[in-house]
Amino acid sequence: MRAAVLHTPGQPPSYGEHPAPASSPGATVVRVSAAPVVPLDLMCASGESYFGVPATPYVPGGQGVGVVESSESLGAGTRVWFLATAGMQPGDGSLAEWCAVPDADVVPIEAGVPDEMAAALGLSGVAAWMALSWRARLQSGERALVLGGGGAVGQVGIGAARVLGASTVVSVARPASVPRASAAGADVVVPLEGDVNALTSALAEHAPFDVVLDPVFGDASTAASRNLAAFGRLVNLGGSSSDLATYSSSALRSRTASLLGYTNNAITPEQRREAITAVLTHAAAGRIRMQYDVHPLAEVEQVWSRFAGGESSTRNVFVP
Repeated sequence: MRAAVLHTPGQPPSYGEHPAPASSPGATVVRVSAAPVVPLDLMCASGESYFGVPATPYVPGGQGVGVVESSESLGAGTRVWFLATAGMQPGDGSLAEWCAVPDADVVPIEAGVPDEMAAALGLSGVAAWMALSWRARLQSGERALVLGGGGAVGQVGIGAARVLGASTVVSVARPASVPRASAAGADVVVPLEGDVNALTSALAEHAPFDVVLDPVFGDASTAASRNLAAFGRLVNLGGSSSDLATYSSSALRSRTASLLGYTNNAITPEQRREAITAVLTHAAAGRIRMQYDVHPLAEVEQVWSRFAGGESSTRNVFVP
């Protein structure tokens, strides 16, 4: 089959021939129609992640969309979203014409959302949805603040907060990403400018916030914590800006606020299935939106290099 094949950790994969997966008990073989590249894929392929150095050559890609070719649990032709563990465990991933994954990691898609959009949303959608609904327990009428609103998780988080009943959704985004956060449906987008005190003051104009979705950490998270409402909850699910943030004890105590962590690794396959189904259903109805770019898989080396070099901030989806 044709695939993106990584031969050397730390280098971009190249487009070429690679052995196709074989059918096996308990596994579903999917003919891939769309697959994204996300930061986790780059981290695994770097050879410097906590998963260790991956055995090469292998096909990267931790998730995708396609139709079932063979399976013991689903009929051939069923349209599905699937999860792969390429780079984290031995085996190939989604950046190929076919991919084999455990039956439990395949979710049928009934929503009328394009394959490319379903692939773009994927685990970012799961993270935003579960962090807000399950970890923060966002309630109808509460005010939500979404940090990193121009990123994949942030864009989904803006729409998800609205779907879950937030009365107001404010976002923080880098100046270049403000249009994406606005297009995702934020009521107000505060540009990430100045120092932490300036951002604290800018957010205070729209505070207090009952729930903060935080995929960035750093100064933005510090400023958000200073603008929490009584019994407010800040859920961190990433550190794209920094691995450190500073919080005031008095600010947290005076508000009886909660700082919470979230990872997709903590949820069950059933929770993941319900979350991806909810996100795709709302995306099909236009309630959750994300901007993404689509590329032929043959361009994987160039696009991967731009993404790894910080030259591309939009979600990239490949079509075999």
